[in-house]
Amino acid sequence: MPCFVTLEGVEGSGKTTQAGLLADHVRTVYGRHVVTTREPGGTEVTQAIRRLLADPESRLDTRAELFLFLADRAQHVASVIRPALESGAVVICDRYSDSTLAYQGAGRGHPIELLQRLNAWAARDLVPDLTLWIDCDISTGVRRATKRTGGPGDRFESEPLEFHRRVREGLAELHAAAPERIARIDGDASVEEVFARVRNVIADRLASRLRAGERSSTG
Repeated sequence: MPCFVTLEGVEGSGKTTQAGLLADHVRTVYGRHVVTTREPGGTEVTQAIRRLLADPESRLDTRAELFLFLADRAQHVASVIRPALESGAVVICDRYSDSTLAYQGAGRGHPIELLQRLNAWAARDLVPDLTLWIDCDISTGVRRATKRTGGPGDRFESEPLEFHRRVREGLAELHAAAPERIARIDGDASVEEVFARVRNVIADRLASRLRAGERSSTG
């Protein structure tokens, strides 16, 4: 049985690390074929979009920024995510539609209702089975992100703390509106402790679905 899991969080929340650990866990424990991917830039075609969005020198209008994310998602769903799901794989994606709602909605100020319609169209109504929101202290996350890059950070990492607070508040509102899909994971702990929480959520919410696909898994 296919399964689509996404990870969300502010900059430096550790979601990319947790996505890798989760992929290994699902392969080892459930014997499933796992496809890991990310947004933006989850396809060869959209790598250029990722570079443009991340470049601090990119003078992007906020509407242009939004449409670049939507173009990335449309291509990503069409060429990577949906084909993988149709093959029966477990897809684990680092960022997806909730990032658009939080960053372009709460962060940039675009109307949420408009974003929801545009995203549904770009994603062909594909919604994750489970979203893991790795929630951490804003200041800690931004500090981690800039330390990782060894400089002032990309376009988003360089935004003021108030922008990141709005994004975190946007993620909190999405969680409150859809707690059955979005699970909050306390990210203010060690990598091992956070992953233990991730494993518990997976066992509680997806174990039966993952086990249903064990026999048909291709590796």
